[in-house]
Amino acid sequence: MYIIIAIIAFGLLIAVHELGHFTSAKLLGVRVNEFAIGMGPKLLKKQGKETLYTLRALPFGGFCAMGEDDEPEDERSFPVQKPWKRVVILASGAVANLIAAFIIVVILSMSATGFAGTTINGFLDGFPLEGTNGLMAGDTVVAINGEKLYYVDDFALFMGLYGDTPVDMKVRRNGELITISDFPLEKREYTTASGSEWKYGLRFNIIEGTFGAKLKYSCYLTANYVRIVRISLIQLFSGKVSVREMSGPVGIVNVMNDIGRDSESIGIAIANIADTTALIGANLAVMNMLPIPALDGGRILFVLINWVIEKVTRRRVNPKYEGSIHTVTMVLLLGFMVFILINDVVKIING
Repeated sequence: MYIIIAIIAFGLLIAVHELGHFTSAKLLGVRVNEFAIGMGPKLLKKQGKETLYTLRALPFGGFCAMGEDDEPEDERSFPVQKPWKRVVILASGAVANLIAAFIIVVILSMSATGFAGTTINGFLDGFPLEGTNGLMAGDTVVAINGEKLYYVDDFALFMGLYGDTPVDMKVRRNGELITISDFPLEKREYTTASGSEWKYGLRFNIIEGTFGAKLKYSCYLTANYVRIVRISLIQLFSGKVSVREMSGPVGIVNVMNDIGRDSESIGIAIANIADTTALIGANLAVMNMLPIPALDGGRILFVLINWVIEKVTRRRVNPKYEGSIHTVTMVLLLGFMVFILINDVVKIING
């Protein structure tokens, strides 16, 4: 059941992305030849007034055909539109994914009674780093290794990333910003009401879950998902994370399935899958806006480059050159996707 839910969730993210392109194109008067959800053979189709709507066999992917290959004499085709229109249409897919992620987070946050902040209101018994040279009750942890903190989730995230070695921690104490360099905060064994647990030994404040606080948290969490993608990319390009640790659609569906199975109830499982869907939506938005040919960000880059060249030389760049670059890059991306697919299958088989 959770596999089906995960596939539907992933398909909805693609649909929302393409719907962003479709909606902005329609609003700006650009002709859309076909709006497709999925890839491969057509399962269902319906011809609208000017757009063919199709549902295709493979649920991973989709497209919004806007006359890219039409003759330039067609004044409603995408290639002949003003640069700002093309940029808006290309960026609308990512914007739609971010809006969808925000809506999901808002819905999930409405049931919260409160949120844990980053102001320390106490320590567990035996905490060894309390004092003026360490942490004190009332301190607000502002940043860890330069990454800003807003809620306790950030504290857990960045201590998990950087906590193997001493960290540089910024705290606000009595209105003054203080930097604690090479702070050796680490998990230790503490005795709590639940028994013996490994913790950092800090207690944080609770922010009342008012409607305004829920909206603020939803905005934060959506933005934080984007930050997580940025951090993941940095780790990937710096070699801290292997390409083999990346996952494609098959791996993502498998992870969602595992999240569902490991949840305490069906309701919690659906909420956890929805939260993961929001994270993936933000991921999809950021990845599509990277300045790589064949992706939306790469196409926006070419729109801007061509605009500059036309302003300087008073000549239009032959679109065949850009088309060739996008085609070659798409072939490379498809090859990379095949690699990721095989890698996902191998990881699933190996358990």
